Amino acid sequence: MKLFIFAMVIMLMSGCADTVTFDQAEAINQVGFWFGLWHGMIAPFAWIVSLFDGSVSIYAIYNNGGWYDFGFMLGIGALSSSTSR
Repeated sequence: MKLFIFAMVIMLMSGCADTVTFDQAEAINQVGFWFGLWHGMIAPFAWIVSLFDGSVSIYAIYNNGGWYDFGFMLGIGALSSSTSR
């Protein structure tokens, strides 16, 4: 039951993922570490949704480079290390 509740909470939180076009991304302020961390944590769920909805992606195209990537990798790692226990 706890696993089901956890999965439902994560699915609801993954609904917070945003999508933008390349044209919109030029006008948006770049995102950094904290957004990368969040996007990394919801990446597996966003990937599943992206299989069925072409407007969803797992990586922000309007990021600031290295710090976003670092946060993204930490987010992916945090999720994968919590599932291995």
